[in-house]
Amino acid sequence: MSLNLDAEQLDRYSRHIIMDDVGPEGQAALLDSSVLVVGAGGLGSPALQYLAAAGVGTIGIADDDEVELSNLQRQVIHGNDDVGRPKVDSAREFIARLNPDIAVETYETRVSQANVDELIDGYDVVVDASDNFPTRFLLNDACMLADIPLSHGAVYRFEGQATTLTGSPCYRCLFPEAPPEGAVPDCATAGVLGVVPGTIGAIQATEVVKLLLEEGEPLDGRLLAYDARDMAMEFVPIAPNPECPVCGDEPAIESVADGEYSGACTLGD
Repeated sequence: MSLNLDAEQLDRYSRHIIMDDVGPEGQAALLDSSVLVVGAGGLGSPALQYLAAAGVGTIGIADDDEVELSNLQRQVIHGNDDVGRPKVDSAREFIARLNPDIAVETYETRVSQANVDELIDGYDVVVDASDNFPTRFLLNDACMLADIPLSHGAVYRFEGQATTLTGSPCYRCLFPEAPPEGAVPDCATAGVLGVVPGTIGAIQATEVVKLLLEEGEPLDGRLLAYDARDMAMEFVPIAPNPECPVCGDEPAIESVADGEYSGACTLGD
């Protein structure tokens, strides 16, 4: 880790550097870190924005979607002129305008069993900003098996949730299996208050920065449940499940090839 911050970096990150909890060493650690964000939509937008502003040196973006006009109510890194463009391209250009320090790697692809191990390889933390249960289970399994911390977030109407997964308990301890397809409507059907993904995505970015700085207590073993209607937050304990197929006593999933990730049930962002 190099502490050779130049004059522009000392100015850009000055509010970090004057903090005893961060300082030049912490800022240098952020600049030497790498984070993969899966999904450049409602959750990914604020996560990407704040991770780039904080100076996370390498940011990966995985998304196979294009910007649509209906996205702009909540996906704040994209603009009207980006409609029809790949989200990874729009996101990369946004980050370049915000902070030229950041190296951006883009993957215009849907995360799958075939590519997930390669995608997450080498990253310090992964942010799950996806909008469907199969991808959430896949990222959980791949990250837990690779010993890579995973920041999870999801939103629905006025509500959101976030947790940080670093081992046991994992996402499968919280949700042993996905609900039946169609049981939970996606945001295109049920809607989502545009500011709610901003709140949850910012919490995910906060958790990532804390992990990279090794400061504070992450949401490991706790689910933060947020209700914007009442401006209420509740912390729900997540207990390790001894029978969990990933992190339990006798895991049945030893690689993502062993898992089942079908279906398209969504909890949209």
